[in-house]
Amino acid sequence: MEFVSHEQGERRIAELVGEGLAISNAGEALDLLGNAYYQGFDGLILHVHQLPDAFFDLRNGLAGEVLQKFSNYRMPLAIVGDATLHPSKALQDFIRESNQGKQVNFRGSVAEALNTLFHA
Repeated sequence: MEFVSHEQGERRIAELVGEGLAISNAGEALDLLGNAYYQGFDGLILHVHQLPDAFFDLRNGLAGEVLQKFSNYRMPLAIVGDATLHPSKALQDFIRESNQGKQVNFRGSVAEALNTLFHA
């Protein structure tokens, strides 16, 4: 997997591209975040297919651990794709609540994610 850089003015957003899982635990999330930060990015885009199904099951705490890392290090994150494939009411409520803030957002397309992150 690799980062594709999207730039607007002074802001640089990294989009992780590639197949397979990018994060399967909080440690991997921290490594990914650190890598993006080290390369001077101001935000990160991940795709739904790069996250394990366990991420979308809020009962196991993986999403909370991962997203807490991004919040602690103030790295805005957009998750792109169809999260309705995971129809749990708790998840859909979480997505709605997250989308009201600026730290973690779920978007349907990369263009929407970039618009959100460039204006975060």
